[in-house]
Amino acid sequence: MSNLEKVFNSEDIVLSEEVLKKFEEFRNHMLETNKFLNLTSITEEEEVNYKHFLDSILPLKKVEMEKGATLIDIGTGGGFPGMPIKFFRDDLKITLLDSLNKRIKFLKKTISDMDIKDIEAVHGRAEELGRTKSYREQYDYGISRAVSRLNTLVEYSLPFIKVGGTFISMKGPSGIEEAEEAKNAIKILGGEIADIISYNLDYENSDRTLIVIKKTSPTPRKYPRGGGKPKNKPL
Repeated sequence: MSNLEKVFNSEDIVLSEEVLKKFEEFRNHMLETNKFLNLTSITEEEEVNYKHFLDSILPLKKVEMEKGATLIDIGTGGGFPGMPIKFFRDDLKITLLDSLNKRIKFLKKTISDMDIKDIEAVHGRAEELGRTKSYREQYDYGISRAVSRLNTLVEYSLPFIKVGGTFISMKGPSGIEEAEEAKNAIKILGGEIADIISYNLDYENSDRTLIVIKKTSPTPRKYPRGGGKPKNKPL
């Protein structure tokens, strides 16, 4: 049994040989590219297995997603959590969004080389794409890991989510505090906190918090604001 398989089994996640091979292939693509492009500072095998692979798919053990749903990963970076989610749930239709084109070029090449279907990598700024008809309120689910404080992040993210859909923010131990701080912004943007789920990633005793936000009404047209306002003047 490989180290990766043991890591997944520790959380009662059993994957086929074919899916495990996809994780390993993606690791190889990432580490090879990381030699000349800074995708991640996490490169040691066990650390990648826990902090990138297991961490990315644990939210799907906590929040149920319908078969064939659409999902946008906002600020995907080197493809996390979106790529591992796709390997774990091949039925999901996934968009990977990042503002750095070098990362998107890496992801596009990897998706092509691995021949992965129903996933696209898009270069753009969330505050701009969130205002366009082809992306605004088009997704059943959104997810984001380690991007901004929640009161800023929700302005970037909630405009992408359909009414009735769900946005999941992956946070560390500060999640509960950030959720309280962001309550006003979430309400203004058409959402409400449906759940706050705390758990532990069994590696270096890492506390994790998922903030699960339900989209209850359309986001007002003036959001997201441009010019860095979501970050500099959070709602």
